[in-house]
Amino acid sequence: MDINSREIALKVLQNINQKDGYSNISIKNHINDNVSLKDEGFIRELVYGVVENKLYLDYIISKASKIKQKKIHPTINEILRLGIYQIVFMDKIPISAAVNESVKLAKKYGHKGTIGFVNGILRAISRDVDYFKKIEEKNEQKALSIKYSHPEYLVSRFIKEFGYDFTVDILKANNSKPLLNIRVNTIKTNKKELMNLLNKRGFEISEGEYAKDAIIVYNPQRITSLQEFKDGYFTIQDESSMLVGQILAPKEGSLVLDVCSAPGGKSTHIAAIMNNRGRVIARDLHEHKIRLIEENKKRLGINIIDSEVYDALKLDKSLIEKADYCLVDAPCSGFGLIRRKPEIKWNRKENDIKELSTLQYEILNVSKEYVKKGGILIYSTCTILDEENICIINKFLEENKNFKLTSIENEVVNIDKINSLKDGYIQLYPNIHNTDGFFIAKMVKEG
Repeated sequence: MDINSREIALKVLQNINQKDGYSNISIKNHINDNVSLKDEGFIRELVYGVVENKLYLDYIISKASKIKQKKIHPTINEILRLGIYQIVFMDKIPISAAVNESVKLAKKYGHKGTIGFVNGILRAISRDVDYFKKIEEKNEQKALSIKYSHPEYLVSRFIKEFGYDFTVDILKANNSKPLLNIRVNTIKTNKKELMNLLNKRGFEISEGEYAKDAIIVYNPQRITSLQEFKDGYFTIQDESSMLVGQILAPKEGSLVLDVCSAPGGKSTHIAAIMNNRGRVIARDLHEHKIRLIEENKKRLGINIIDSEVYDALKLDKSLIEKADYCLVDAPCSGFGLIRRKPEIKWNRKENDIKELSTLQYEILNVSKEYVKKGGILIYSTCTILDEENICIINKFLEENKNFKLTSIENEVVNIDKINSLKDGYIQLYPNIHNTDGFFIAKMVKEG
């Protein structure tokens, strides 16, 4: 590997950790056609490895450095994290290469003093890796926080909600590498045809376990460069997210309102389930996100989606009791997506959860007005916290007696590991279902 790969990883990490960038977008913006598949894989491993293990890497830095971390220049800090990650986690990278290439980066992005500093820290760690890897923390909760690199408040919350052993499993799963899931676009092809085509292209694949339209891809490198992707034969979507449309189960000719739609994965799936017949109103608060919906529906060949900029907190009187189906895929903490977007651990603060749960309930309370008698209201999030999920639903049902949870036994199979489908909702966990963490509740308006 040449220094350019490490330098690209450094620039991506700067964008993520210093500018609150998203890992997937930052990587995409920094990798061009001149980067080989091998180097791209190396860059991704470095970036995701450092972001996933940031707290642990910083703990090692604190053991090795006499200078407090907050006084270390942010770029030098990133170079140290990169070097330590290679030394501690990447057996295939020679320690000498990890140290030398990090020093080269320090020469380019630091000054004379920082070169010696980086060299000294990394050489000290490489001489006694086992000592620096060891977590010397008696507080069990804090030790877990360091070992699995999750904020301590989040570890504490998980333990209170799920218990110690389950929390350890979640933390491990959150640091595991997720498989890429794609959804076949049934408007243009079918699962069998697409799987045959992908097999011929050399992709290793299997069917999803829970979602009817899901395909798992084990070697997805550059899959979005395929002509079939450009032609709209499939889209990238986690299997848990696909279950939203599957559980909604809209009929052809229906009116569906998706109040928080961007980037449009669920809206386009709903339109495909409806065989492109009926109407889907896909709304979002931001114009640039509406453009994403437009791009997706165009690529997928869908013409029944009307995308609109609209605030989900404001009641649209023209749609009161007009919708056969209403989807509230609410803004949430995103703690079910940590495997895919590890920066969520660091970008979310403890106070965000209460604010989000208030927002979620307000959006749901407005959206109920759009559902006609006998219509369906779905509430979903990509988080695993009860405060954002079942607690919202229980409060809503208590205050709205005309809505009832309705069984989803006919819409979902193979998923009763911890869920009773008769109850009308499911909670998915990465450590149990090997999907993103997701919550989906299905309610019917009885009167």
